Amino acid sequence: MAVFPIGSHFAPPRQLTKRLAVTTLSPNSLSTRLPQNVSFSNVSGITGSRLCRHGVLVRAEDKIRGSSSPSVEEQSQPIDEDVAMALLFGIGYAGIIFEESLAFNKSGIGLLMAVSLWVVRSIGAPSPEIAVSELQHATAEVSEIVFFLLGAMTIVEIVDAHQGFKLVTDNITTRKPKTLLWVVGFVTFFLSSVLDNLTSTIVMVSLLRKLVPQSEYRKLLGAVVVIAANAGGAWTPIGDVTTTMLWIHGQISTLPTMQGLFIPSAVSLAVPLALMSLSSEVNGKGQDSSDVLASEKMAPRGQLVFGVGLGALVFVPVFKALTGLPPYMGILLGLGVLWILTDAIHFGESERQKLKVPQALSRIDTQGALFFLGILLSVSSLEAAGILREIANYLDANIPNVELIASAIGVVSAIIDNVPLVAATMGMYDLTSFPQDSEFWQLIAFCAGTGGSMLIIGSAAGVAFMGMEKVDFFWYFRKVSGFAFAGYAAGIAAYLAVHNLNLSIPTTVAQLPFITGS
Repeated sequence: MAVFPIGSHFAPPRQLTKRLAVTTLSPNSLSTRLPQNVSFSNVSGITGSRLCRHGVLVRAEDKIRGSSSPSVEEQSQPIDEDVAMALLFGIGYAGIIFEESLAFNKSGIGLLMAVSLWVVRSIGAPSPEIAVSELQHATAEVSEIVFFLLGAMTIVEIVDAHQGFKLVTDNITTRKPKTLLWVVGFVTFFLSSVLDNLTSTIVMVSLLRKLVPQSEYRKLLGAVVVIAANAGGAWTPIGDVTTTMLWIHGQISTLPTMQGLFIPSAVSLAVPLALMSLSSEVNGKGQDSSDVLASEKMAPRGQLVFGVGLGALVFVPVFKALTGLPPYMGILLGLGVLWILTDAIHFGESERQKLKVPQALSRIDTQGALFFLGILLSVSSLEAAGILREIANYLDANIPNVELIASAIGVVSAIIDNVPLVAATMGMYDLTSFPQDSEFWQLIAFCAGTGGSMLIIGSAAGVAFMGMEKVDFFWYFRKVSGFAFAGYAAGIAAYLAVHNLNLSIPTTVAQLPFITGS
């Protein structure tokens, strides 16, 4: 099945015609027809797409054809469009970053930014029909991610309503500070590889409240949950929204991603855990905590719902490999099965309506899904206008090393949301530049997933922890950011070592037919 990355829209026919017309000319014929003060060497040294956007090749064609030069308004229109869209995106993104100070919800800002950018794109496009075609193509791709997120969040909410996660949390019985630090870290790591990192953080922070009294040590454990959730989500296609985006649109596939990123992700967690084990909060006198595990009892047939829900999430890559259909169809299949199951097991139980899907739908993070919709549509408008391609050309010219580009994207993701960063990267580089499962895409998946741990606002997991435990931004920066950066750098080094030495996790799972084709 052909898969298009976000923003891989069809170029406007007029621009395609002009590019083809120019490329059919030989250097000599073009140089003889250009003005005397413009040599072909000067023209060829400039990126073709940039020339087209700023009217240089257009003016050259007009002279070749003997036509008059375009007006000043026609020459400035692409520049004005770029500037207007860049300003709108910058203002909107600033509003998202400072949503707490402005008291505006980031979902509303994202939707307003998306519509405004597409309005400007429609005005600046060669024709409204071209802008509509680009928007329809972008909407089809973005909707796949939104549908997947809605389905996955609903399944997780149903399992949580049945207290299904008690099967995991009830088995953590240790109270030794160092041991608990490592246990919490790796339980979160593997839990996040199946669930998304946001849900894993909510589950584990809720568990910590029942295991450890309010203290600096509990804050440190919460920070471990953030680092572990981001690291665990980076090595599976369904563990983080950014890896899911890359997987849905064909930049990465299941088995190569798990093989290539498991060791770097584990290293990016193990290094901070080892350093934190030396801190005073962990080495200080351990506080005895009472056995105050969840007072709620598991709902009837909660184990069945947990098994079916977890199976539905794990089955998505299998479904994609077997049918060739996009992953959101697999998640909707799992949701449908769980919907029928919960209706059947709670039939006639009016007091348990909250355990059914309709009630779960009212509790999922719908505004988060709308935020993703707004951000992804905004980024796709920048790609349709050609702005992201120009940025990619600039990065290629100034940072030719793909490892440095991916690492820089990871660092930036600690400051701003990794979803638009990955979406922008998918628009800047297509599969012809870097094929599926190339080193570049795997590094993007790892760096964007783990880089957000360096600041508490850099990931959805960090923001959730910040709200649940009322953790201050500067506390996290002083106590945790250095550990997270050390893990991030060690993970990149581990990936390069694994990639160069051809090491990976054992490949016995490669014999499973559904994984090799995913």
